[in-house]
Amino acid sequence: SRLQHEYVPSAHLSAACTCLAWAPPGGRPPPTKDGPQRKKRKSEVPEADKQLDILAIGTAVGSILLYSTVKGELQSKLDGGHDSRVNCVRWHQDNCCLYSCSEDKHIVEWNTQTCKVKCKWKGDNSSVTSLCISPDGKMLLSAGRTIKLWDLETKEVYRHFTGHATSVSSLVFTTVKPMNENKPFDGITGLYFLSGAIHDRLLSVWYIRSDRKEKNAVMSFTVTDEPTFIDLTVSEVKEEPVKLAVVCRDGQLHLFEHILNGYCKKPLTSNCTIQIATPGNDGDSTPKPVPILAAAFCTDKQSLLLVYGNTLQPIIEKVSLNTTESHICLVRDIQKVLSLKTDVALTKVKTPVVNSDTKVLVPGIPGHSTTVKTPPAGKEKKKSKRKPGETEESIEERLGALDIDASKVKTPGGLPQTDSFAVLLVQGLESNDAEILNRVLNTRKENVIKNTVARMPIHAVIPLLHELTKRLQGNPYSASLMVRWLKSVFTLHASYLSTLPDLIPQLGMLYQLMESRVKTLQKLSRLHGRLFILVAQVAASETVQDVTEVNQTAKLVYEDESSEEEEGSDDEMIADKDSDENWDEDEEKEEQSDEQEMAVEKEINGDSDLEPENESEEE
Repeated sequence: SRLQHEYVPSAHLSAACTCLAWAPPGGRPPPTKDGPQRKKRKSEVPEADKQLDILAIGTAVGSILLYSTVKGELQSKLDGGHDSRVNCVRWHQDNCCLYSCSEDKHIVEWNTQTCKVKCKWKGDNSSVTSLCISPDGKMLLSAGRTIKLWDLETKEVYRHFTGHATSVSSLVFTTVKPMNENKPFDGITGLYFLSGAIHDRLLSVWYIRSDRKEKNAVMSFTVTDEPTFIDLTVSEVKEEPVKLAVVCRDGQLHLFEHILNGYCKKPLTSNCTIQIATPGNDGDSTPKPVPILAAAFCTDKQSLLLVYGNTLQPIIEKVSLNTTESHICLVRDIQKVLSLKTDVALTKVKTPVVNSDTKVLVPGIPGHSTTVKTPPAGKEKKKSKRKPGETEESIEERLGALDIDASKVKTPGGLPQTDSFAVLLVQGLESNDAEILNRVLNTRKENVIKNTVARMPIHAVIPLLHELTKRLQGNPYSASLMVRWLKSVFTLHASYLSTLPDLIPQLGMLYQLMESRVKTLQKLSRLHGRLFILVAQVAASETVQDVTEVNQTAKLVYEDESSEEEEGSDDEMIADKDSDENWDEDEEKEEQSDEQEMAVEKEINGDSDLEPENESEEE
């Protein structure tokens, strides 16, 4: 589990690595499976003369790097094939060809001797995510979401398969020979292959028929999460089952064992699930799961190589499986294995020797100028724990020890002074703390604002302007407060602001805000004038109406003659009626004037629908 070799590409020259594939070692017929999974399997193959050397690395920008692990350097770079991210690279077993597929929907066949594109064709309508070369090397499987089988000579589609709903992440041939050995074998018909896709908990097995009828999967394996790593033992004899090891995103490993013999309707569940956990001891009683990163079968097809832990320092372990249990949990103390040795360089911190005569100046913000007293040489530090007989020091004594006058300490009721306001303001701007900023910026006293702005450090001027601009855009009531701050910032720091080269973009938002506010001012003041006249007239008419009219008609007239008396009483009645009607009219008028006043107030407060354009501008 030691790191043997590391290739660190220079960051500005190459893009991120997206896929890997080992080149087949020369002369030896390689196993059917190639790709990053072979790396682990090779680690226990005792063949020193046929060492794996060349590694093809696909990148996010579309180029492919050929890296020699023996020389420890880049051998060549394949360019000009793809426009975007390379999703998968696969080596041909025999003729040193390399196949790659990309997000740009194309498949490219490379000649690795000349580093040129041998052939390029469109593989799918969407991005092609996975490739696999058939055991005889004449066919190529490619997959985006649907799976296609290509004839490599003619570059034509030989078979179509339904595929998955999401993009396929792995394609592997599971058999080398067909199960039915009576018919002559053409190299591809009768073989099974396996596919897995991202976000898909089912791995599908497909059967290549002689006819084109069946396009659907013949069987499927179900796992607990999206498969991230697949390895299998290829069945070479008819009765030999295929063993499948699937590592999922949730860190579990599922083992399947199945004889591929035609159609199976139900999804098959795993024969065995392996998990790794830490022992729940030494202070932490709960065992924590350790994710399995990859797994590969050893050459004996019985034992497994497990890779677990974290990707920076993975642990590789050989595990032999001879149990019939359906669930195995391996307990591994990963902390002991991964305990990093602390470097000596970390302890090279020197503590300065302080003499009792020297005075130490502490960096601080103006206003926080408390001198630090160095303790006298004779005295030892006081222990914080008191002895049972001792009395606790009073706060005054403690303050005295701290060299802060007790008289200087503010009572909690008093407002903080302008220098502490400046400190608070800087702190609020640096930490972006709304509570502190609200407390400082909501002060209404002109002299406090002026002093605070004068005492704040110059580097905080631009952040303060940005904060004020942000607040000006918000509530119109807070704008009146913010304008006071703006005024003092511009008057006191004008010389500094004029030296800034990027002043116009810094204050652009503020200019626009001011212009849009000022634009409506003229219209608003006109409206204000008109409304003022209206209100004044309404008020005047009300005062006229409020004066009670003196009724001139006599209430009672006494005369002798009876006929005249009757007439008089009639007159009286009429007069009374009249006065009643008058009163009713007055009340109605008053109500109307009240309503008018309400409308006027609404308009003044900006609630009216009279001038919609003004309103939008104001917003």
